[in-house]
Amino acid sequence: MKKLFLTLLAVLGVAAKPALANPACAVCTVAIGASLEIARKLGVDDNIVGLWAGALLALLGYWLILWFDKKKWHFRGRDALLMIVSVGSIGFMYVRDLMYVPQPVLFVLYLDPFLFWTLAGALLFIYTEKLYFRMKARNGGHAHFPFEKVVMPVAVLALVSVALNYYPDLLLF
Repeated sequence: MKKLFLTLLAVLGVAAKPALANPACAVCTVAIGASLEIARKLGVDDNIVGLWAGALLALLGYWLILWFDKKKWHFRGRDALLMIVSVGSIGFMYVRDLMYVPQPVLFVLYLDPFLFWTLAGALLFIYTEKLYFRMKARNGGHAHFPFEKVVMPVAVLALVSVALNYYPDLLLF
């Protein structure tokens, strides 16, 4: 368990940087959160729900960072800590619905597939946001097309979701 926590700390701590702008609108955040439980009720695989839940929790972590900025609460390691707390709250969301059954991931880690895809969803969202800001900076500070900031993470998560649907044991050996 200590190894899992240290891995989570290292991965999300490296990925979390100060938020450059508002990560998403509040309506989109609420819509994603509501759709997760609907997807589970419709029988969508838990790995796909975990992927989107991780992205949602990373988004909520960005909102939390912005709120701390607004309150002028600054301390060393704040952004990484807030992101870890946000993504780590996945256990509270589904603790009564899922059993923890670790499986080998990439021959190295033993993680529950739901937890692995939650972490993957969070990292995909974070890196897609960073990619958007790099692309925007190279384009003179303008998006390439309207709503590019929304389309990029949704498209990446949708493609990974389709891949998980057709290849459910993706990265799990």
